[in-house]
Amino acid sequence: MLKAKILFVGPCESGKTVLANFLTESSDITEYNPTQGVRILEFENPHVTSNNKSTRCEFELWDCGGDSKFESCWPALMKDAHGVVIVFNADMPSHLKEIEMWYSCFVHQQLLQDTQCLLIAHHKPGSGGDTGTPSLSPPLSKLKLVHSNLEEDPEEIRMEFTKYLKSVVNSVSESRDREEMLIIT
Repeated sequence: MLKAKILFVGPCESGKTVLANFLTESSDITEYNPTQGVRILEFENPHVTSNNKSTRCEFELWDCGGDSKFESCWPALMKDAHGVVIVFNADMPSHLKEIEMWYSCFVHQQLLQDTQCLLIAHHKPGSGGDTGTPSLSPPLSKLKLVHSNLEEDPEEIRMEFTKYLKSVVNSVSESRDREEMLIIT
């Protein structure tokens, strides 16, 4: 069985925990309570297999607190991560600047490929949800951007997340295959 570690990162109050719970079919949280450090959610997705093989995949979704006071923990969180999902509140202009820092720390410095990263513009209930393309800096504009609105179209984000998981699993599987070939030869 393949295992993949996915980090959910981004500014405070962007909706990471709500999305993580929804996408992993975990419990619902009714009131805002900032994540302290990290929460790890383990799950399987029956729609995701390794390179179209029947190999099942197990995922760890690390819901990382957005407060900079946890920055000293970030190297431990990043260790052995296979993918990063950057979540931001699309209705807060300050988040657009903040996500550049999250990209730099969690994607660029870790030498992850753009295909291993997903950008989610989360729209909170009652926000209206402008699904236009936000003004993103050059490194961020190359990433896959998905809008999420759990109130209006929850299945859209679930479908996009499943596509993302498939690309991460294919990357992990290819890496594992290369390592096995190096051992054999």
